[in-house]
Amino acid sequence: MEGEQFESDTVRQELDEETLFVVSQTFKALGDPTRIRILHLLFHKECSVNEIAETLELRQSTVSHQLRFLKNLRLVKYRREGTTLYYSHDDEHVMLILKQVIDHACHS
Repeated sequence: MEGEQFESDTVRQELDEETLFVVSQTFKALGDPTRIRILHLLFHKECSVNEIAETLELRQSTVSHQLRFLKNLRLVKYRREGTTLYYSHDDEHVMLILKQVIDHACHS
């Protein structure tokens, strides 16, 4: 029944260009192993760029670049404490999709 509801809703509503772009960019974000690792870490805790780089054994510049991409898609957000920015995930829907795909991959 749920699948039928999805089908009938999508058949009735044509997707506009902006929606298509955001959806494709979101899947692009989830298609990169480094971004998946960052999002997975931020799902569990808020981190600074340095913490992310240390935990995931990445260069700081790599982390900053990926966070900028994720921030532009509103998948991560940050708060400032002094001179340090702390990042966390910003979209429960996308995090749920990511968790389900990880669960699926671990189940195989």
